[in-house]
Amino acid sequence: MADGGTGVAEGEIAPKTRVLLVDDEDAFRASLAKQLEVRGYRVFDVNNGEDAIKMVRHRHPQVVVLDLKMPGMDGVQTLREIKRIRPEVQVIMLTGHGSIETARVTGKHDVFRYLHKPCPLEELTAAVDEARQERDYAMARHEIPDLRKKRHFMGWLVGVHNARPGIMMMGLAIFVFIAWGFPNPKRLAEIVSTPKTGKLPELVAGYSGYRKMKPGDTVAVCYSQNAGLSRKIKQADGKEVKAPLTPEQTVFRARVMVGVLVVAALFWATGAIPVGITALLVGGLMYFFNVLPPDKVAQAFAKDSVIFIFGVLSISAAIAKTGFDRRIGMLLLGMSTNLPKLLFIFAPLLAVTASFLSEHALVAFLAPIFMLGYMAVIRTAGVKQDRHMIVMLLLLLTFVANVGGPGSPAAGGRNAVMLGILADYGIAPSFAQWVMYGLPFVPVMALVIAAYFFIVFRGKIKVKRFNMAAEVRRESERIGKMTPQEYRTAVILVLLIVMWVTCSQWVGMGGPALCAIVLLNVVGVLRWRDINGIHWDVVALYAGATAMGSGLASTGAALWMADAFIGALPDFLTKGEGLAVSTSFITGLLTNFMSDGATVAALGPITIPMATLANTSPLMVGFSTAFSSSFAFMLIIGTPNNAICYSIARDPETGEQLVTMKDFVIHGAAVWLLSLAVLWGWCFFGYWRWIGF
Repeated sequence: MADGGTGVAEGEIAPKTRVLLVDDEDAFRASLAKQLEVRGYRVFDVNNGEDAIKMVRHRHPQVVVLDLKMPGMDGVQTLREIKRIRPEVQVIMLTGHGSIETARVTGKHDVFRYLHKPCPLEELTAAVDEARQERDYAMARHEIPDLRKKRHFMGWLVGVHNARPGIMMMGLAIFVFIAWGFPNPKRLAEIVSTPKTGKLPELVAGYSGYRKMKPGDTVAVCYSQNAGLSRKIKQADGKEVKAPLTPEQTVFRARVMVGVLVVAALFWATGAIPVGITALLVGGLMYFFNVLPPDKVAQAFAKDSVIFIFGVLSISAAIAKTGFDRRIGMLLLGMSTNLPKLLFIFAPLLAVTASFLSEHALVAFLAPIFMLGYMAVIRTAGVKQDRHMIVMLLLLLTFVANVGGPGSPAAGGRNAVMLGILADYGIAPSFAQWVMYGLPFVPVMALVIAAYFFIVFRGKIKVKRFNMAAEVRRESERIGKMTPQEYRTAVILVLLIVMWVTCSQWVGMGGPALCAIVLLNVVGVLRWRDINGIHWDVVALYAGATAMGSGLASTGAALWMADAFIGALPDFLTKGEGLAVSTSFITGLLTNFMSDGATVAALGPITIPMATLANTSPLMVGFSTAFSSSFAFMLIIGTPNNAICYSIARDPETGEQLVTMKDFVIHGAAVWLLSLAVLWGWCFFGYWRWIGF
């Protein structure tokens, strides 16, 4: 063995590329090892496949130079085993027995390069260097963190994306503290133990299950009944019977859910572990602490919005497969001949459209097109990657689609929830009234978002001048006329949009998406292999977010958090426009961690009675709650739009995640503040005063 050390220790950066030579010719192997070491490589060498596997498992070489013909375990068998245990390791096949057939066989097993022996040393070292770079890309594709690059303990603690030990330990400590570390909050205990009187306003009116509560029921009783949870008590005759959970038991579960919310938000924001694993952690904690019974947890993970996300990703795969995305791109991006037109013409048009059509559907269609246009632009410009450009494009798309929500009652389920709450008080607005108060906000906010991205990214984008419309047109011309598959896809997409617009109120958003997937398979467009290739981590993430929202709402934790915030407000923020300001702030904050519908359902029954008590228009407060529930920009769990764009934003060649959680947090926080500023300045203290209530 050329290197007799113990390998690179955990916590160190390898100063040299680690190369493993596998060849049964001792003299050749020893000579090549010395030549590579002289050129700065760290070399391990073995003479058989069995020892090569051991070296790969324990010494972590980055590149393997492998002989094809060896006694015992030959090169192909060794290659298969290496790829099984370390798929990121790059293998260069070096043999004197090369042939076209050999290259074909080894190529099936992901060989990086096939070289004949003897090979010029310069050619081999160039291949090793390229393979080392490709190994980094492979690690990104396989989501394998590399903590070995860290020199010291603090570096290891900070970690890398998807493996941050320090954040994991911090999350555990936070969870333990929230669940057990301090006495039960008196207000939370009061919320879960106060009975319903039926006379509004009252403390428990903001509970998500308030309408199902009978007079005299408490949150603890309603939660126990709806979740199917109980405790056993002994009667005077010694017989055991089931009874609802005690307020103390309900409070503990509410605290657990608050801890889950904080930990999940921390992990999602920092990339402590993969986003899908964090979602599974949410479910695991809900199972372990019996927040909901197993069947109820499963139901919380499989809500309509989750099915919708799965359907959208699958349908997007069909659109991209047929090339139909290029046709749609030509239609929607025809005027985007430069950056200002893309930002200041396309953005408001999209936002207004999202006020009346499903913004999720629009993003699902446009996100792959933006990714396609981005790839075409950097290819034309001769640039390998322009991350700032794709971050700008995809975040612009999802943020602008999100702010279409206030435009009309048809813009989302959150608006339907608020209409129902206002109807309970006999003040539900008409469709025209909603549009009158909400639509003027939409294009103005879209232009503000466009201006933000123009100012922030104009100087950072590598490709200063690009014509998105021309690039999409060029890509469309390359594939020629529409094929029968594209026509079938187009017909099914039109049917899907019609079903979303006309039937989603009764069958949800997920049902039509599932029907479209089946139809696409029946007509031969979409195969199961295509579906299997979607980003399942995004589906898991959104499932975890919806389950978390259910747990927060059902235990009373959401009501407690909202009540605590409102209780901390100064008097001037509890009446008039001040109440609308405070309501929009807490709604806009919570909607980043819960679904928009769940946020409105939790806060609406609190804020509407508060408006009545404060002699403030309930309609104004209801609108402020519903409108700000569209401001879910900071985390990808906030809305399906964010999840779709995140899932699309992967470099097709390297597998690198181009738009990260950090991008959502940084730019989402900025746009969130801008959205509140425009809502307050343009709506509350602007044209709403002119229109009046």
